[in-house]
Amino acid sequence: MRLYQSEDALLAALRRGEERAFADLLDRYYGSMLRLAMTQVYNRAQAEEVVQEAWLGVIQGIDRFELRSSLRTWIFHILMNIARTRAQRERRSVPFSALEGAADQDSGPSVAPDRFFPDDHPRWPRHWAVPPRIWGPSPEERLVAKETQAVIEQAIAALPAMQHAVITLRDVHGLSTPEAAAVLGITEGHLRVLLHRARSKVRRALERYFGDPQP
Repeated sequence: MRLYQSEDALLAALRRGEERAFADLLDRYYGSMLRLAMTQVYNRAQAEEVVQEAWLGVIQGIDRFELRSSLRTWIFHILMNIARTRAQRERRSVPFSALEGAADQDSGPSVAPDRFFPDDHPRWPRHWAVPPRIWGPSPEERLVAKETQAVIEQAIAALPAMQHAVITLRDVHGLSTPEAAAVLGITEGHLRVLLHRARSKVRRALERYFGDPQP
């Protein structure tokens, strides 16, 4: 359970130097920071070093944080700046904005074409033939189930690096499109494309879990 329910309360405690506030912050963001760092350096040991350095930057810079962005956005900015510098120094990575490469350039559409009626359908051209459906009479209850959460987490973990980073920032941590694009160093349009692909893949994983029709 989080000790500080609002970011303002957490920030005030951080600036007072409360140890439990930094522990709370670490609990909130460590996992996501590690995953983001790994998309840049491709090595867990190096990623852990990047996260440790980023935490030092957060501790040393918290009094200078000017509230021009959310606290989490500021933290992710620090992380990605360190990760980019480390990647360039180690010569083990291309610039983050180019990481999509072959892995992120999906060769096919986000949704299989045979989920739609053909162009020459007499009544519903290009409309859903097998539409998505609401899973069960109580979607809220099913979506919070541990099993379902595990499916979502596994689907996100299997995404290509850029898609993983985008959906983590947007859907897990709730950054806005401009904030997430700035953190990742990509355009907002590019981010929207990656987010659409990532969400489509996660949805397909959920459809398989719930036994919905698959192409």
